Amino acid sequence: MARTDYYNDPAAPAPNSIVPGGSAVVVDEKGRVLLHERRDSGLWSLPSGVMDVGETIAAAVVREVLEETGIAVQITGLVGIYSDPRHVIAYSDGEVRQQFNVCFSARPVSGTPQATDEAREVRWVTRGELDELALHPTQRLRLEHALDPERREPYIG
Repeated sequence: MARTDYYNDPAAPAPNSIVPGGSAVVVDEKGRVLLHERRDSGLWSLPSGVMDVGETIAAAVVREVLEETGIAVQITGLVGIYSDPRHVIAYSDGEVRQQFNVCFSARPVSGTPQATDEAREVRWVTRGELDELALHPTQRLRLEHALDPERREPYIG
Protein backbone atom coordinates (compact mmCIF):
# COMPACT_ATOMS: atom_id res chain seq x y z
CA MET A 1 0.00 0.00 0.00
CA ALA A 2 1.39 3.41 -0.99
CA ARG A 3 1.86 6.15 1.59
CA THR A 4 2.22 9.92 1.24
CA ASP A 5 3.36 12.07 4.15
CA TYR A 6 2.22 15.69 4.30
CA TYR A 7 3.60 18.25 6.71
CA ASN A 8 2.19 21.73 7.17
CA ASP A 9 0.63 21.43 3.70
CA PRO A 10 -2.71 23.20 3.12
CA ALA A 11 -3.35 20.80 0.21
CA ALA A 12 -3.15 17.75 2.50
CA PRO A 13 -6.32 15.66 2.70
CA ALA A 14 -8.35 15.87 5.90
CA PRO A 15 -7.53 13.13 8.42
CA ASN A 16 -10.16 10.45 9.02
CA SER A 17 -8.32 8.46 11.70
CA ILE A 18 -5.82 8.54 14.55
CA VAL A 19 -3.96 5.29 15.23
CA PRO A 20 -1.60 4.83 18.20
CA GLY A 21 1.86 4.09 16.92
CA GLY A 22 5.41 4.06 18.12
CA SER A 23 8.96 4.36 16.88
CA ALA A 24 12.47 3.85 18.19
CA VAL A 25 15.75 5.67 17.91
CA VAL A 26 18.08 2.68 18.18
CA VAL A 27 21.71 3.64 18.81
CA ASP A 28 24.50 1.07 18.74
CA GLU A 29 27.76 1.00 20.74
CA LYS A 30 29.46 3.05 17.98
CA GLY A 31 26.85 5.83 18.20
CA ARG A 32 25.21 4.92 14.89
CA VAL A 33 21.43 5.07 14.40
CA LEU A 34 19.34 2.26 12.89
CA LEU A 35 17.32 3.48 9.89
CA HIS A 36 15.47 1.85 7.05
CA GLU A 37 14.36 2.98 3.62
CA ARG A 38 10.59 2.52 3.49
CA ARG A 39 9.14 0.61 0.55
CA ASP A 40 5.83 2.54 0.76
CA SER A 41 7.27 6.06 0.50
CA GLY A 42 10.95 5.71 -0.44
CA LEU A 43 11.93 7.85 2.55
CA TRP A 44 14.42 6.87 5.24
CA SER A 45 12.77 6.36 8.59
CA LEU A 46 13.09 5.21 12.14
CA PRO A 47 11.60 1.74 12.63
CA SER A 48 7.97 2.23 13.61
CA GLY A 49 4.50 0.79 13.55
CA VAL A 50 1.13 0.58 15.23
CA MET A 51 -0.07 -1.26 18.30
CA ASP A 52 -1.98 -4.49 18.10
CA VAL A 53 -4.84 -5.18 20.48
CA GLY A 54 -3.47 -6.77 23.64
CA GLU A 55 0.02 -5.25 23.59
CA THR A 56 1.63 -2.20 25.14
CA ILE A 57 3.11 0.57 23.03
CA ALA A 58 6.62 -0.45 24.15
CA ALA A 59 6.00 -4.09 23.16
CA ALA A 60 4.63 -2.90 19.80
CA VAL A 61 7.79 -0.91 19.12
CA VAL A 62 10.08 -3.82 20.06
CA ARG A 63 8.05 -6.08 17.73
CA GLU A 64 8.02 -3.56 14.87
CA VAL A 65 11.76 -2.88 15.06
CA LEU A 66 12.46 -6.61 14.78
CA GLU A 67 9.92 -7.11 11.96
CA GLU A 68 11.18 -4.13 9.94
CA THR A 69 14.93 -4.39 10.49
CA GLY A 70 15.95 -7.80 11.86
CA ILE A 71 17.30 -6.16 15.02
CA ALA A 72 16.01 -7.11 18.49
CA VAL A 73 16.06 -4.15 20.87
CA GLN A 74 15.60 -3.18 24.49
CA ILE A 75 13.73 0.05 25.24
CA THR A 76 15.90 2.42 27.30
CA GLY A 77 13.80 5.59 27.55
CA LEU A 78 11.19 7.94 26.16
CA VAL A 79 12.18 10.44 23.47
CA GLY A 80 8.73 12.01 23.20
CA ILE A 81 5.11 11.98 22.13
CA TYR A 82 4.48 13.33 18.64
CA SER A 83 0.90 14.27 17.77
CA ASP A 84 1.27 17.27 15.48
CA PRO A 85 -1.99 17.66 13.50
CA ARG A 86 0.03 19.29 10.69
CA HIS A 87 1.55 15.84 9.95
CA VAL A 88 -0.96 13.87 7.90
CA ILE A 89 -0.29 10.46 6.36
CA ALA A 90 -2.44 9.40 3.38
CA TYR A 91 -2.63 5.74 2.34
CA SER A 92 -3.73 4.41 -1.03
CA ASP A 93 -6.71 2.63 0.58
CA GLY A 94 -8.29 5.99 1.53
CA GLU A 95 -7.19 6.12 5.16
CA VAL A 96 -5.74 9.50 6.14
CA ARG A 97 -4.11 9.56 9.59
CA GLN A 98 -3.19 12.37 11.87
CA GLN A 99 0.22 11.57 13.34
CA PHE A 100 0.24 10.02 16.83
CA ASN A 101 3.58 8.46 17.69
CA VAL A 102 5.32 7.60 20.95
CA CYS A 103 9.05 7.56 20.25
CA PHE A 104 11.42 5.57 22.46
CA SER A 105 15.17 5.32 22.72
CA ALA A 106 16.50 1.77 22.46
CA ARG A 107 19.66 -0.28 22.25
CA PRO A 108 20.27 -3.31 20.04
CA VAL A 109 20.56 -6.69 21.77
CA SER A 110 20.91 -9.03 18.79
CA GLY A 111 20.39 -9.41 15.06
CA THR A 112 21.77 -8.20 11.76
CA PRO A 113 20.19 -5.44 9.65
CA GLN A 114 18.22 -6.98 6.78
CA ALA A 115 15.78 -5.81 4.14
CA THR A 116 12.17 -6.85 4.76
CA ASP A 117 8.73 -6.57 3.17
CA GLU A 118 8.52 -3.03 4.61
CA ALA A 119 12.16 -1.95 4.31
CA ARG A 120 14.01 -1.76 1.00
CA GLU A 121 17.29 -1.25 2.86
CA VAL A 122 18.27 -1.30 6.55
CA ARG A 123 21.52 0.07 7.89
CA TRP A 124 23.39 1.71 10.72
CA VAL A 125 23.90 5.40 9.93
CA THR A 126 26.46 7.77 11.43
CA ARG A 127 25.27 11.17 12.59
CA GLY A 128 27.28 12.75 9.78
CA GLU A 129 25.32 10.75 7.20
CA LEU A 130 21.88 11.88 8.44
CA ASP A 131 21.90 15.10 6.37
CA GLU A 132 22.47 13.10 3.18
CA LEU A 133 19.34 10.95 3.57
CA ALA A 134 15.80 11.71 2.41
CA LEU A 135 14.03 11.92 5.80
CA HIS A 136 10.62 13.41 6.56
CA PRO A 137 10.88 16.52 8.81
CA THR A 138 9.09 14.70 11.65
CA GLN A 139 11.74 11.95 11.54
CA ARG A 140 14.49 14.56 11.71
CA LEU A 141 12.77 16.15 14.71
CA ARG A 142 12.68 12.85 16.61
CA LEU A 143 16.33 12.22 15.82
CA GLU A 144 17.26 15.74 16.90
CA HIS A 145 15.46 15.24 20.22
CA ALA A 146 16.91 11.77 20.82
CA LEU A 147 20.50 12.70 19.98
CA ASP A 148 20.60 16.02 21.86
CA PRO A 149 22.87 15.47 24.89
CA GLU A 150 21.38 18.55 26.60
CA ARG A 151 17.77 17.32 26.46
CA ARG A 152 16.57 16.05 29.84
CA GLU A 153 12.79 15.82 29.35
CA PRO A 154 10.73 14.00 26.74
CA TYR A 155 9.20 16.09 23.98
CA ILE A 156 5.42 16.45 24.14
CA GLY A 157 3.79 18.01 21.13
